Amino acid sequence: MELEHKDFYIGIEFTCGKKRWRCTDKGSRVIVAICLDEYPNDPSWYNGPPYAVVEYVFDEDSILECELITDA
Repeated sequence: MELEHKDFYIGIEFTCGKKRWRCTDKGSRVIVAICLDEYPNDPSWYNGPPYAVVEYVFDEDSILECELITDA
């Protein structure tokens, strides 16, 4: 399921570019997220804020490439 800006909230997990992401902040036109594939063996890196991993900004165009993770 493709996501729109209105669908995002802090904590939602999604995929983009074959990677798994978690939203850490939402602005009026962008979202900020951390990649959950960086340190799969140590989940403490994803505790925050502040986070031990880099937070990336997704603008209006890159949000269109995001899909909701649906664990069936």
